[in-house]
Amino acid sequence: MTTKDDITLVAGGAELTVQGGNGCRIGSLRIDGTEVLRQGDHYGSFPMVPWCGRTENGRFLSGGQTYQLPITDPPHAIHGTVRDQAWTPVRSSATEAVFTYDLTDPWPWDGRVTQIFALAEDSVTITMGIETYGESFPAQIGWHPWFRRTLREGGAEAEIAFDAAWQEERGENYLPTGKRIDPQPSPWDDCFGMPDGVDVTVTWAGELELKVASREQWVVVYDHQPEGVCVEPQTGPPNGLNTHPRLVTPIDPLEASTTWSWRRL
Repeated sequence: MTTKDDITLVAGGAELTVQGGNGCRIGSLRIDGTEVLRQGDHYGSFPMVPWCGRTENGRFLSGGQTYQLPITDPPHAIHGTVRDQAWTPVRSSATEAVFTYDLTDPWPWDGRVTQIFALAEDSVTITMGIETYGESFPAQIGWHPWFRRTLREGGAEAEIAFDAAWQEERGENYLPTGKRIDPQPSPWDDCFGMPDGVDVTVTWAGELELKVASREQWVVVYDHQPEGVCVEPQTGPPNGLNTHPRLVTPIDPLEASTTWSWRRL
């Protein structure tokens, strides 16, 4: 999907396209002409906000009141409300772009989300913040990149490497049970804890090494599909609106950032 709000940033051999009209997702990241992200209207890399992953049965409790979200991944609500919405471009230069989105139905509260993309020759840093001008509310921030399984036909498959302190045990409903276990081997659709910050490396042997880093301590790793792999830094685990709520207040917004850095092999 190409929209009128697409903005392409260029730094050296790196070229990044942000699709403001398609959920403010990164639609393309090309490194020396090689596309790194899975292509398609629902892929690339999209923001997860105001919650990450699945919210159990689409319901959460805040201030003694239960709120119901649309069921978008039955029986749960998944990945927030903004990934398919049009964001407003605020400013851009050759290497930086800023977009905003005003939260609205079906999210119960008013608020503004800002996302900043800053491209360098060997990295991109994405920063996101949520602020409220009225009532306080719980929220989460995260990103859901789809990296290509192979960068070229017949090329090496992506290998994911990380050292997590724990894994959130996943129940049959694909939500954390609340129990922490030792990290398990692939395949993954799982949340891991990294108290010192997210640090995950994706390597295509002989071609490219890409590191996903963040100050946040939660990351979901997904590798069930042959077309791509996902490394998703976020401010809390799946179902976090219920289990690890982080309150956004008029004097205390929620902010997070992630940096992808790369080198040719």
